[in-house]
Amino acid sequence: MEYRKQQDEGLAGNGLVQLAAGVADLAFSGLSSAARTARGLLTRADVPELAAEAQQQLRARGRLVMDRAAVVPPAHLEVLARRAAARRAGDGDV
Repeated sequence: MEYRKQQDEGLAGNGLVQLAAGVADLAFSGLSSAARTARGLLTRADVPELAAEAQQQLRARGRLVMDRAAVVPPAHLEVLARRAAARRAGDGDV
């Protein structure tokens, strides 16, 4: 029974090592892809235009995020209270 417990612990440790190796491989492939892309961008003649376009797109995304965050939905209890008040007033189609 002791052998089985040691074997299970070894497999669990092995699984963690495999998981860590998979994460490292994924990170390495992402970094190498980013390096290839950066190398390709540096050889282009229109880098300033690309940078200006990227900046405009990032600002537009930021504006969208801020607009989305600024819209506050009505409070759930407030909506329920208004519906209940409308029903009591005899306006059942709310």
